[in-house]
Amino acid sequence: MSIRIFATYLLFTFGILSNCRGDQPNVLFIAIDDMNDWTGFLGGHPQAVTPNMDRLARRSVNFTNAHCIAPACSPCRLGLLYGAEPFHSGLYPFYDHQQIPDSVLGKYTSLPALFRQQGYQSFGAGKIFHGSVNLPGDWDEYHEKKQVNLTYAPELGYQQADSTKMAFCPTTNPLKDHPDFQATSYGVDVLSRKHEQPFFLAVGIVKPHLAFVCPEQFFEMQAEQIEEPAIEPKDLTDVPWVGRSMVKLGDDHKFRKAEAWQRVRRSYLACISWADYNVGRLLDALDASPHARNTIVVLWSDHGYHQGEKRSFRKFSLWEESTRVPFLLMDTRQQNAPENRSSDEAVSLINIYRTLGDLCNLNVPKYVDGQSLAELLTQPDKSIDAPAITTWGRGNYTVRDDRYRYIRYFDGGEELYDHSNDPNEWKNLADDSAYATIKSQLSDQLPDKEAPLVKQGIALWNVIDADQPQKLKKFKNTTWPDWLKKLKPSLQ
Repeated sequence: MSIRIFATYLLFTFGILSNCRGDQPNVLFIAIDDMNDWTGFLGGHPQAVTPNMDRLARRSVNFTNAHCIAPACSPCRLGLLYGAEPFHSGLYPFYDHQQIPDSVLGKYTSLPALFRQQGYQSFGAGKIFHGSVNLPGDWDEYHEKKQVNLTYAPELGYQQADSTKMAFCPTTNPLKDHPDFQATSYGVDVLSRKHEQPFFLAVGIVKPHLAFVCPEQFFEMQAEQIEEPAIEPKDLTDVPWVGRSMVKLGDDHKFRKAEAWQRVRRSYLACISWADYNVGRLLDALDASPHARNTIVVLWSDHGYHQGEKRSFRKFSLWEESTRVPFLLMDTRQQNAPENRSSDEAVSLINIYRTLGDLCNLNVPKYVDGQSLAELLTQPDKSIDAPAITTWGRGNYTVRDDRYRYIRYFDGGEELYDHSNDPNEWKNLADDSAYATIKSQLSDQLPDKEAPLVKQGIALWNVIDADQPQKLKKFKNTTWPDWLKKLKPSLQ
């Protein structure tokens, strides 16, 4: 082989390798726990203070109609990180990740493991999977948080009895004591490094998950008087029994009676601003790093959160406040992309697995559910044919499209809402014959077959579903609070 031919060969080979490396961007994967649409970029609450997520949204495609896989931490994260819908995997309720048998998890490849297997380094910190144990094979490095006791300031907020989980107040600790600060600091460190391989960096931010506590300065950012979300006192009168069973009526009544909702909502907004601060630290580190022009950034929350809407507190429902989530996707390689791109298509978080696989040129396992949304980075107005289905317990489903929400419970109970005329989901149209065709079309998108429940490893089972129908009878016989009885006799 002549020197010229050999040189040409080297140049050709190097070009191929260079292109391959360029086609495999890094990934910054930001998971936020229990955050609803109370952000600036989604406009869920007019007093939300989220400047850092807002600037990410300006550079991203903002999926304004994104919905969770399940309205609870464990099943949503399992579905997203393994790419399998609960009705395919059988992983419906809460699980201790490490207790799920190998005969189940062995069928699937986790997202961090997928990247590791195909030439990436995988780094993690904070809450990614549900639970404190991370399984072998997922990570090259995983940051272990330093346990520090947080000191609450109950005199500055509301605290129920002695339950620290139900605290709604500032902390007096320095920022570095907080787990979210620690996890973010690790992410900042990884971003500052030089890497010989592309990397997948997952940072899980726990707040605004209960308890609603965070550093005092983020409380000071909030208005003293918080606007109440839109609430209809008689909202539950046309909701089927299974739907009512998912409502946290006791908490709503307790907060209202104690005139504590102001403090609860202010604390929740403060925790969102605290999460936003840590997102900002990651974005600043990325912008200052060698990886600023070759990184995919995805930000998502595992489910929404009721703050009194539908007479409910917390998640665990199939309504809008519980299923709608923030979902931002940015490709820093697109330096000339216009700002403020948004997609109003109804999409599920189940699509994240295939989307990242597509953007990073990975071979994605055939079993993986969902479809790639990569095209929407350049064509955010493009329509997709993929229903946004949320599952909560076997047999309980909702499907969301660009206008309607349809809910079907395991016992046949139904709800239908027209978001163009009823964005708060106050009027159930399921029994209105004028909407029979719409209801049928949406119902047809729900799964025909359901995987049986995986019974090993269950940590919490707090939903009435096809596997626990006896709980519905018990629920119907429960004595309702006097304030609720007065709303309408049909509640009895």
